[in-house]
Amino acid sequence: MASPAITVRGVVKDFGSGQTAVRALHGIDAQIQPGELTFLVGESGSGKTTLISIIAGIMYPSDGSVCVFGTEIYDLSENNLVKFRLANIGFIFQQYNLIPTLTSAENASVPLVAAGVSRGEAVERARATLERLGIGTLGERLPRQLSGGQQQRVAIARALVHNPRLVVCDEPTAALDAASGRKVMDLLRGVALDQDRAVIIVTHDNRVFDLADRILDMEDGRIVKDERPTKQPSDGAPH
Repeated sequence: MASPAITVRGVVKDFGSGQTAVRALHGIDAQIQPGELTFLVGESGSGKTTLISIIAGIMYPSDGSVCVFGTEIYDLSENNLVKFRLANIGFIFQQYNLIPTLTSAENASVPLVAAGVSRGEAVERARATLERLGIGTLGERLPRQLSGGQQQRVAIARALVHNPRLVVCDEPTAALDAASGRKVMDLLRGVALDQDRAVIIVTHDNRVFDLADRILDMEDGRIVKDERPTKQPSDGAPH
């Protein structure tokens, strides 16, 4: 078996301090394999979003460590952690978080611009990513001119435009109907099939559980179940 893409060791997260502290994660240990689509499921408040935020390098743990493709990310300085995220991690948010005054191509180009790529080159690379996701004709449209499913694809393009090795998604189908949600998950499954990439998705959407290679079930800040479901065939998507 290939080396794990992600190794989480003893991760604890406390919010607050002293007698008012609340422990959201209780010593999480987990390994995520490359080339797999991993779902993180559980009731609201179980710690799912906190865990993926720590894995993605956007929330520091109170204790423990996270290794992402061989890099202990919380051993990095804050500045180097930002650089590591820009180069290696794509985050897909539940609410899309598109900038309303930017076109689809400009929204998708944001990680490249943040990494220092010239605006012209960044937008061209973003257009190519939109094309791969089947919405190349929508590059000049503003978010308000797009359907929910189209906006989510732009958000996926933004997460993939810099070719990250880790893609993390927080409830990517929550605002979509069943058909649109299935299409988005099919796209993400295609992305996950790259052996040099890992994809982790927080979801409540049991309509798409069959697409997962692995499901980690969380409860009260702990992983209580680790299973591999039977999947239906998928057409996949370009990487």
